[in-house]
Amino acid sequence: MDDLLKALLPNVRTKVPELIKCSLQTLHMMALTGIIAFSIGIVLGIILTITRKGDILENIPLWTVLDKIINLFRSIPFIILIALLIPLTRAIAGTAIGVKGSIVPLVFGTAPFFTRQMENALAEIDRGAIEAAQSIGTSPLGIIFRIYLRESIPGIIRGATITFISLVGLTAMAGAVGGGGLGDFAIRYGYQRYQTDITIVTVIILILIVTVIQSLGDFFSKKSFH
Repeated sequence: MDDLLKALLPNVRTKVPELIKCSLQTLHMMALTGIIAFSIGIVLGIILTITRKGDILENIPLWTVLDKIINLFRSIPFIILIALLIPLTRAIAGTAIGVKGSIVPLVFGTAPFFTRQMENALAEIDRGAIEAAQSIGTSPLGIIFRIYLRESIPGIIRGATITFISLVGLTAMAGAVGGGGLGDFAIRYGYQRYQTDITIVTVIILILIVTVIQSLGDFFSKKSFH
């Protein structure tokens, strides 16, 4: 077995501690970015939903501004967004490299995406339920929590799952510019030093992460229907 590993994974065998470290860095970036982006996305998604034309707190100017800002950030390729946000990243995190320097651009790249997922989930709510709640005098805050959020849980879970899977790719891309994690590990050894076995193992780990996220998303989405 040892001879087989030497033949198949000659470079990986000598870098197992670093591979583990980079895997944990990727999970750390995903967890922290996910929590921040999820919080921002829920708030902005709700605001976009309730301020659109004909909704419970219609405010077209506010909706228009938020809609354009979200579209702006979604239209910028992530690799360019990283470079664009370097001054802001340094101001907030104190550095623009490493795991710490990756969080700011990852949040800016993920939050607008999840906001749209959140908006789509809330848009699936039956208008009849909202009108019925309004007819009995339910406050806007009550409608948000009892109708919008409560009834859209399956859609929110699906949106969060899609967002986290997208986040896996963004963390890998951040590694290409010194952001740490598995992307950085694969670029430094697999690409720059032509150590193909490292690239293959990194891809396998990323596939496993995506598979786990999708499985958990499917599980909780099905549970939320009952």
